[in-house]
Amino acid sequence: MHLDVCYDSDKTRALLDERGLHGRIAHKGEKAPVQASWRWHVERTHAWQNAFCRIARCYERHATVVDAFFDLADTIITVRSLIRQAWTTHRWDGRPNRRP
Repeated sequence: MHLDVCYDSDKTRALLDERGLHGRIAHKGEKAPVQASWRWHVERTHAWQNAFCRIARCYERHATVVDAFFDLADTIITVRSLIRQAWTTHRWDGRPNRRP
């Protein structure tokens, strides 16, 4: 298991030993072993979801409504990503002059 610098503690190491896992934890001042140049996809998705303030301050009591907000945010994130990808790979009539 490869872990980032923020997990570099005795508590984390003890928990890994307790579960029988071998953890490779980056030391402070060094880059993470796997994540040296790219962000992990889930971490990037969480950062994009945090841009939706409605999700960050959700006071709904019903889990289905909260799930619907997350589904809507994920849909918007996916559509934006597809539009950015299509911009470099496809041409179409009425394409704006400015890149999204």
